[in-house]
Amino acid sequence: MRKIILIALAFILVQNVKSQDSIIVKIKNQYKADAKDIVVTLNGSPVLVANKSFITMPKNMVVLYDVVGKDYVATKFSIVNVDKDNVVTINKTFTWKDLLTPMFYIIFGGLWFVVFVIFAETGLFAGFFLPGDSLLFVAGIYSYDLIKSGVGVDAGAFTNLIFLGVIISIAGIIGNFVGYWFGRKSGPFLFERKDTFFFRKKYLFQAKDFYDKHGGGAIVMARFLPIVRTFAPIVAGIVGMEKKKFTFYNIVGCVSWVFAMLFAGHYLQELFLHKFQFDLREHLELIVIGIVFVTTAPVIIKIIFGKSKSQIEKAI
Repeated sequence: MRKIILIALAFILVQNVKSQDSIIVKIKNQYKADAKDIVVTLNGSPVLVANKSFITMPKNMVVLYDVVGKDYVATKFSIVNVDKDNVVTINKTFTWKDLLTPMFYIIFGGLWFVVFVIFAETGLFAGFFLPGDSLLFVAGIYSYDLIKSGVGVDAGAFTNLIFLGVIISIAGIIGNFVGYWFGRKSGPFLFERKDTFFFRKKYLFQAKDFYDKHGGGAIVMARFLPIVRTFAPIVAGIVGMEKKKFTFYNIVGCVSWVFAMLFAGHYLQELFLHKFQFDLREHLELIVIGIVFVTTAPVIIKIIFGKSKSQIEKAI
């Protein structure tokens, strides 16, 4: 019995020594997402393959690892490349899917690129595919850094968050005015225009149905619906909605949407991090997918049931 206890104690001691001499390192790409489908080798022997995104590295020994992957730049790294959060960053090569990644805009464009994306999604019919909701949510998480690097303001987390909300709201309001003006000028021409890569007439009809059903309130509600929010101001211009009325709903809708998404990202990050030690920044891909699903579900349901209803009416 004594031998068993001694062996157990020795095993625990060895494990403690090992844990003190090594650390678990996460491997992420420049978008702060786990680097998947990669192979990490040490002296030609694989130490990490496929969907895992972490390895155990010795603390006090500079060992050089090689990493390769289909969508990644071949990279070498060692313990000196590990940051304070035990993360090694490797570069992912650009693909068109990156345009649907909110962190792409935040990292490579910063504050003013985020502002432009919100303007384009709400003001240019070619911007209907841009990730407005998820981009705002992620921007809320990084609000302090966006304002600090974008305009040089370091007034604290809350003040920077409010400042970010004001700047983006102005961009969204102006964007809707551009869409409204375009609708007033183009009129029925858009309904006769043929589909292109940047223009889908069916979205215009969906936005018009939405507007006919909800009236001025559609401008507010459309802000929370992808695709519809791009075409709603254009439809409002086409049908000749009073400018003062449009201005009121435009401001209310934009401010509500922007601050709701920014506050959700900022305060949910704080809540999960401090209460549950769960960092949302490490799970942005899943969060973005969830937001896209929740926000697009009403549109998808409308399209599916709208088609079913039309088919039934035709059959009758």
